[in-house]
Amino acid sequence: MPELPEVETTRRGITPHVVGRRVMAVVLRRPDLRWPIPHEISELLPGQRIDAVERRAKYLLLHTAAGSALLHLGMSGMLRVLPPDAPVGPHDHVDIALARGAHEGPRVLRFTDPRRFGCLLWQPPGSTHELLAKLGPEPLTDAFDGDLLWQLSRGRSAAVKLFLMDNAIVVGVGNIYASEALFAAGIDPRREAGSVSRARYARLAAEVKRILAYAIERGGTTLRDFLAPDGAPGYFFRELMVYGRAGEPCKVCGTAIRQTVQGQRSTFWCPHCQR
Repeated sequence: MPELPEVETTRRGITPHVVGRRVMAVVLRRPDLRWPIPHEISELLPGQRIDAVERRAKYLLLHTAAGSALLHLGMSGMLRVLPPDAPVGPHDHVDIALARGAHEGPRVLRFTDPRRFGCLLWQPPGSTHELLAKLGPEPLTDAFDGDLLWQLSRGRSAAVKLFLMDNAIVVGVGNIYASEALFAAGIDPRREAGSVSRARYARLAAEVKRILAYAIERGGTTLRDFLAPDGAPGYFFRELMVYGRAGEPCKVCGTAIRQTVQGQRSTFWCPHCQR
Protein backbone atom coordinates (compact mmCIF):
# COMPACT_ATOMS: atom_id res chain seq x y z
CA MET A 1 0.00 0.00 0.00
CA PRO A 2 1.38 3.46 -0.81
CA GLU A 3 2.42 5.15 2.42
CA LEU A 4 2.88 8.83 3.21
CA PRO A 5 6.18 9.28 1.29
CA GLU A 6 4.68 7.65 -1.81
CA VAL A 7 1.58 9.83 -1.60
CA GLU A 8 3.69 12.95 -1.05
CA THR A 9 5.84 11.92 -4.04
CA THR A 10 2.63 11.72 -6.09
CA ARG A 11 1.50 15.16 -4.89
CA ARG A 12 4.82 16.73 -5.80
CA GLY A 13 4.86 14.93 -9.13
CA ILE A 14 1.45 16.01 -10.35
CA THR A 15 1.37 19.55 -8.90
CA PRO A 16 3.40 21.31 -11.62
CA HIS A 17 1.22 19.73 -14.30
CA VAL A 18 -2.25 20.36 -12.85
CA VAL A 19 -2.24 23.50 -10.68
CA GLY A 20 -3.59 26.50 -12.58
CA ARG A 21 -5.21 24.37 -15.28
CA ARG A 22 -8.90 24.17 -16.00
CA VAL A 23 -10.71 20.83 -15.94
CA MET A 24 -12.19 20.27 -19.38
CA ALA A 25 -13.98 16.99 -18.69
CA VAL A 26 -14.14 14.04 -16.30
CA VAL A 27 -14.35 10.53 -17.72
CA LEU A 28 -15.62 7.88 -15.31
CA ARG A 29 -15.20 4.37 -16.71
CA ARG A 30 -16.98 2.87 -13.71
CA PRO A 31 -19.39 4.40 -11.17
CA ASP A 32 -17.45 3.35 -8.10
CA LEU A 33 -14.10 2.41 -6.62
CA ARG A 34 -14.11 1.49 -2.94
CA TRP A 35 -17.23 3.65 -2.63
CA PRO A 36 -19.57 5.17 -5.24
CA ILE A 37 -18.09 8.20 -6.99
CA PRO A 38 -20.37 11.15 -6.08
CA HIS A 39 -22.18 13.05 -8.81
CA GLU A 40 -20.30 16.27 -7.95
CA ILE A 41 -17.15 14.84 -9.54
CA SER A 42 -18.72 14.82 -13.00
CA GLU A 43 -21.17 17.69 -12.49
CA LEU A 44 -19.16 20.33 -10.57
CA LEU A 45 -15.50 19.59 -11.32
CA PRO A 46 -15.57 20.23 -15.11
CA GLY A 47 -14.97 23.89 -15.87
CA GLN A 48 -13.15 24.52 -12.60
CA ARG A 49 -9.51 25.59 -12.26
CA ILE A 50 -7.35 23.48 -9.96
CA ASP A 51 -5.95 25.99 -7.48
CA ALA A 52 -3.82 23.67 -5.35
CA VAL A 53 -3.00 20.03 -4.64
CA GLU A 54 -2.88 19.23 -0.93
CA ARG A 55 -1.96 16.05 0.93
CA ARG A 56 -3.70 15.24 4.21
CA ALA A 57 -2.46 11.97 5.68
CA LYS A 58 -2.62 9.54 2.73
CA TYR A 59 -5.36 11.51 0.95
CA LEU A 60 -4.86 13.96 -1.91
CA LEU A 61 -7.17 16.93 -2.43
CA LEU A 62 -7.52 18.79 -5.73
CA HIS A 63 -8.85 22.17 -4.60
CA THR A 64 -11.15 24.28 -6.77
CA ALA A 65 -13.56 27.11 -6.08
CA ALA A 66 -16.49 24.70 -6.33
CA GLY A 67 -15.03 22.17 -3.90
CA SER A 68 -12.28 19.57 -3.70
CA ALA A 69 -11.84 16.17 -5.29
CA LEU A 70 -10.62 13.82 -2.54
CA LEU A 71 -8.51 10.85 -3.64
CA HIS A 72 -6.97 7.87 -1.90
CA LEU A 73 -4.66 5.52 -3.81
CA GLY A 74 -5.79 2.42 -1.92
CA MET A 75 -3.57 -0.67 -2.09
CA SER A 76 -2.04 -0.22 -5.52
CA GLY A 77 -3.48 2.90 -7.11
CA MET A 78 -1.54 5.61 -8.89
CA LEU A 79 -2.06 9.00 -10.50
CA ARG A 80 -0.25 9.81 -13.73
CA VAL A 81 -0.12 12.87 -15.97
CA LEU A 82 -0.40 11.68 -19.56
CA PRO A 83 -1.04 12.98 -23.10
CA PRO A 84 -4.74 12.98 -24.01
CA ASP A 85 -4.27 10.16 -26.52
CA ALA A 86 -2.47 7.79 -24.12
CA PRO A 87 -3.85 4.24 -24.50
CA VAL A 88 -6.38 3.27 -21.83
CA GLY A 89 -5.65 0.16 -19.79
CA PRO A 90 -8.16 -2.17 -18.11
CA HIS A 91 -7.63 -0.58 -14.67
CA ASP A 92 -7.64 3.07 -15.80
CA HIS A 93 -10.90 4.04 -14.12
CA VAL A 94 -10.89 7.85 -14.13
CA ASP A 95 -9.52 10.56 -16.45
CA ILE A 96 -9.54 14.24 -15.52
CA ALA A 97 -8.90 16.09 -18.79
CA LEU A 98 -6.93 19.32 -18.32
CA ALA A 99 -6.67 22.33 -20.60
CA ARG A 100 -3.42 23.46 -22.18
CA GLY A 101 -0.89 24.87 -19.72
CA ALA A 102 1.63 27.68 -20.02
CA HIS A 103 4.45 25.38 -21.13
CA GLU A 104 2.79 22.18 -22.33
CA GLY A 105 -0.27 21.02 -24.22
CA PRO A 106 -3.45 19.42 -22.85
CA ARG A 107 -2.95 16.63 -20.36
CA VAL A 108 -4.99 13.92 -18.66
CA LEU A 109 -4.71 13.15 -14.95
CA ARG A 110 -5.38 9.40 -14.93
CA PHE A 111 -6.36 7.40 -11.84
CA THR A 112 -5.38 3.74 -12.16
CA ASP A 113 -6.46 1.32 -9.43
CA PRO A 114 -6.20 -2.43 -10.16
CA ARG A 115 -7.70 -3.55 -6.85
CA ARG A 116 -10.26 -0.72 -6.57
CA PHE A 117 -9.49 -0.10 -2.88
CA GLY A 118 -8.89 3.58 -3.60
CA CYS A 119 -11.53 6.28 -3.66
CA LEU A 120 -12.59 9.45 -5.44
CA LEU A 121 -14.92 11.57 -3.32
CA TRP A 122 -16.02 15.21 -2.98
CA GLN A 123 -15.51 17.84 -0.27
CA PRO A 124 -17.68 20.97 -0.51
CA PRO A 125 -15.94 24.33 -0.01
CA GLY A 126 -15.44 25.37 3.61
CA SER A 127 -16.06 21.86 4.98
CA THR A 128 -13.96 18.90 6.09
CA HIS A 129 -14.80 15.46 4.76
CA GLU A 130 -15.70 12.94 7.46
CA LEU A 131 -12.69 10.81 6.49
CA LEU A 132 -10.40 13.70 7.46
CA ALA A 133 -12.29 15.07 10.47
CA LYS A 134 -10.65 13.01 13.24
CA LEU A 135 -7.10 12.74 11.94
CA GLY A 136 -4.11 13.59 14.12
CA PRO A 137 -1.33 16.03 13.20
CA GLU A 138 0.97 15.64 10.22
CA PRO A 139 4.29 14.03 11.27
CA LEU A 140 6.48 16.56 9.45
CA THR A 141 4.99 19.58 11.22
CA ASP A 142 5.76 21.25 14.54
CA ALA A 143 2.44 19.94 15.89
CA PHE A 144 4.02 16.47 16.14
CA ASP A 145 6.78 15.88 18.68
CA GLY A 146 7.85 13.63 21.52
CA ASP A 147 5.84 15.54 24.11
CA LEU A 148 2.65 14.87 22.16
CA LEU A 149 3.42 11.15 21.95
CA TRP A 150 4.26 10.98 25.65
CA GLN A 151 1.11 12.81 26.71
CA LEU A 152 -1.23 10.76 24.52
CA SER A 153 0.40 7.47 25.51
CA ARG A 154 -0.13 7.78 29.27
CA GLY A 155 -2.14 4.83 30.51
CA ARG A 156 -2.10 3.11 27.12
CA SER A 157 -1.47 -0.63 27.18
CA ALA A 158 -1.42 -1.02 23.39
CA ALA A 159 1.90 -1.89 21.77
CA VAL A 160 3.91 1.21 20.93
CA LYS A 161 4.00 0.33 17.22
CA LEU A 162 0.20 0.15 17.01
CA PHE A 163 -0.01 3.40 18.98
CA LEU A 164 2.35 5.09 16.52
CA MET A 165 0.29 3.85 13.56
CA ASP A 166 -2.99 5.19 14.98
CA ASN A 167 -4.12 8.02 12.66
CA ALA A 168 -5.83 9.75 15.59
CA ILE A 169 -2.37 10.12 17.21
CA VAL A 170 -0.36 11.09 14.12
CA VAL A 171 -1.19 10.53 10.46
CA GLY A 172 0.75 8.71 7.81
CA VAL A 173 3.19 6.63 9.86
CA GLY A 174 2.48 3.34 8.12
CA ASN A 175 3.78 -0.14 8.79
CA ILE A 176 7.13 0.17 7.04
CA TYR A 177 8.10 3.51 8.49
CA ALA A 178 6.86 2.68 11.99
CA SER A 179 9.13 -0.38 12.04
CA GLU A 180 12.08 1.63 10.76
CA ALA A 181 11.56 4.55 13.17
CA LEU A 182 11.25 2.27 16.19
CA PHE A 183 14.49 0.54 15.20
CA ALA A 184 16.28 3.86 14.80
CA ALA A 185 14.99 4.96 18.21
CA GLY A 186 15.97 1.64 19.85
CA ILE A 187 12.43 0.86 21.04
CA ASP A 188 10.96 -2.65 21.02
CA PRO A 189 7.72 -2.40 18.96
CA ARG A 190 5.98 -4.77 21.40
CA ARG A 191 6.43 -2.51 24.42
CA GLU A 192 3.33 -0.95 25.97
CA ALA A 193 2.98 2.61 24.72
CA GLY A 194 2.42 3.87 28.25
CA SER A 195 5.75 2.44 29.45
CA VAL A 196 7.91 4.47 27.04
CA SER A 197 9.63 7.47 28.61
CA ARG A 198 9.34 11.08 27.49
CA ALA A 199 13.00 11.08 26.43
CA ARG A 200 12.57 7.99 24.27
CA TYR A 201 9.45 9.45 22.67
CA ALA A 202 11.44 12.57 21.84
CA ARG A 203 13.93 10.40 19.98
CA LEU A 204 11.15 8.41 18.30
CA ALA A 205 9.42 11.56 17.02
CA ALA A 206 12.74 12.85 15.68
CA GLU A 207 13.39 9.55 13.89
CA VAL A 208 9.89 9.52 12.38
CA LYS A 209 10.53 12.98 10.93
CA ARG A 210 14.00 12.08 9.69
CA ILE A 211 13.01 8.79 8.08
CA LEU A 212 9.85 10.11 6.41
CA ALA A 213 11.65 13.18 5.05
CA TYR A 214 14.47 11.04 3.68
CA ALA A 215 12.05 8.51 2.18
CA ILE A 216 10.25 11.35 0.39
CA GLU A 217 13.60 12.47 -1.08
CA ARG A 218 14.19 8.89 -2.25
CA GLY A 219 10.76 8.64 -3.87
CA GLY A 220 9.22 6.27 -1.34
CA THR A 221 9.70 2.56 -0.87
CA THR A 222 7.95 0.79 -3.78
CA LEU A 223 7.96 -2.71 -2.35
CA ARG A 224 5.34 -3.92 -4.82
CA ASP A 225 3.00 -1.89 -6.97
CA PHE A 226 3.58 1.81 -6.44
CA LEU A 227 5.17 4.00 -9.10
CA ALA A 228 5.55 7.76 -9.03
CA PRO A 229 3.59 9.86 -11.56
CA ASP A 230 6.59 9.77 -13.92
CA GLY A 231 6.76 5.97 -13.69
CA ALA A 232 9.88 5.93 -11.52
CA PRO A 233 10.07 3.51 -8.56
CA GLY A 234 11.04 4.51 -5.03
CA TYR A 235 14.50 3.62 -3.80
CA PHE A 236 14.18 3.78 -0.01
CA PHE A 237 13.51 0.01 0.09
CA ARG A 238 17.21 -0.56 -0.61
CA GLU A 239 18.05 1.09 2.70
CA LEU A 240 15.54 -0.56 5.05
CA MET A 241 17.13 -1.65 8.31
CA VAL A 242 14.56 -4.15 9.61
CA TYR A 243 11.38 -4.22 7.53
CA GLY A 244 11.14 -7.35 5.38
CA ARG A 245 14.47 -8.70 6.71
CA ALA A 246 13.31 -11.48 9.06
CA GLY A 247 16.16 -13.93 9.72
CA GLU A 248 18.78 -11.66 8.18
CA PRO A 249 21.54 -10.16 10.35
CA CYS A 250 20.97 -6.73 11.84
CA LYS A 251 23.02 -4.18 9.95
CA VAL A 252 24.17 -2.71 13.28
CA CYS A 253 24.89 -5.66 15.59
CA GLY A 254 24.53 -8.81 13.47
CA THR A 255 21.69 -10.33 15.51
CA ALA A 256 19.00 -12.05 13.43
CA ILE A 257 16.01 -9.80 12.73
CA ARG A 258 12.77 -11.17 14.16
CA GLN A 259 9.24 -10.98 12.84
CA THR A 260 5.82 -11.09 14.47
CA VAL A 261 2.28 -9.94 13.67
CA GLN A 262 0.68 -6.92 15.34
CA GLY A 263 -2.73 -5.68 14.35
CA GLN A 264 -2.71 -8.05 11.33
CA ARG A 265 0.48 -6.40 10.03
CA SER A 266 4.01 -7.81 10.04
CA THR A 267 6.44 -6.26 12.50
CA PHE A 268 10.22 -6.56 12.27
CA TRP A 269 12.75 -5.72 14.98
CA CYS A 270 16.21 -6.46 16.33
CA PRO A 271 16.06 -8.07 19.80
CA HIS A 272 19.49 -6.69 20.67
CA CYS A 273 19.19 -3.09 19.45
CA GLN A 274 15.57 -2.52 20.53
CA ARG A 275 14.49 -2.64 24.14
